[in-house]
Amino acid sequence: MSEPAATSASAAPAPLLVICLCAAWCGVCREYQPRFEQVAAAMPHVRFAWIDVEDEADLLDPIEVENFPTLLIARGGEARFFGAVTPQIETLERLVRAHADDDAGAALADPELRALLQRLPQAKT
Repeated sequence: MSEPAATSASAAPAPLLVICLCAAWCGVCREYQPRFEQVAAAMPHVRFAWIDVEDEADLLDPIEVENFPTLLIARGGEARFFGAVTPQIETLERLVRAHADDDAGAALADPELRALLQRLPQAKT
């Protein structure tokens, strides 16, 4: 017995989500934000969000962000990357493309990141 053909809606992977965790007081973050927005504009198939770690401390708790910028890349509610990055547009583009091209990449086994991703729809991102 053959399996039914998948519809295009069910076959489409969940959109990639790229979140930059920064702080308004951080000079590196202020310089990085226009670059982040430039990449977001060039990749409309990817969801981008900027979260200020101090303005959204309750949302992020218990996750501590100590280095800026820190990126969280996720797909379908599963974190795929979480860490500090160099504030260069090439680094961001390379990371996003690598994760956008890898629909079946391994998720990070971090329950705190998973919980954060579940809280995000309620956040103003």
